[in-house]
Amino acid sequence: MRLPFTVDEFLSVFQSYNLAIWPMQILAYLAGASAIYMLFAGPRNADRVISAIVSLMWMWNGIVYHIGFFSMINKGAFLFGIVFVVQGLLFFWNGVLRGNLVFGFSRDGYSLTGGLFIFYAMALYPLLGTLAGHSWPHSPAFGVAPCPSTIFTFGLLLLTRGRVPKHLLVIPLLWAVIGLSAAVTLRVYEDYGLFIAGLAGTTLLLVRDRKGPVFLKAQE
Repeated sequence: MRLPFTVDEFLSVFQSYNLAIWPMQILAYLAGASAIYMLFAGPRNADRVISAIVSLMWMWNGIVYHIGFFSMINKGAFLFGIVFVVQGLLFFWNGVLRGNLVFGFSRDGYSLTGGLFIFYAMALYPLLGTLAGHSWPHSPAFGVAPCPSTIFTFGLLLLTRGRVPKHLLVIPLLWAVIGLSAAVTLRVYEDYGLFIAGLAGTTLLLVRDRKGPVFLKAQE
């Protein structure tokens, strides 16, 4: 698949982007860590806060990364940006306004896989990128870059208690498929993990929800 930009141009965008938004990368990690903490601590309104964190990540990636920076080398980024904002709004509607997403860790394969995806997004993804030669600031960063943020999203969705609305899976899965082109064509090998997370995460969620929710959402 031929892309409208080179590897050097792609990594150069991340260099400009990372330097321009610093220290948002640190804030993104703090937000991710807060979401993990609330999964286990379960404070009041934790589910809505976690959903808000994911929603903000998607909207940030859509507006700031895709439209603000990636569009300089790829006009298709304007469409990507709109799609990411739509996904952010879907998370806000389902998780924050309606409270339809309930998070919590269970000792089953779904939660363990979700935890693995989160660990990959926050720790292994940047490590593999560095080993592949995509060191800071030429690398996608957790929370403020689309691919690790999407892996993190699949991880959190596998840590839900109850059915996940199917429309929340469409855009992340599509981006996981699109991200495979970066892994193959641009040699961003860490993005193979994105494709695996998208395919495995979607499949596991569909299987789990077909069997029935782990926990029914409490009636408020």
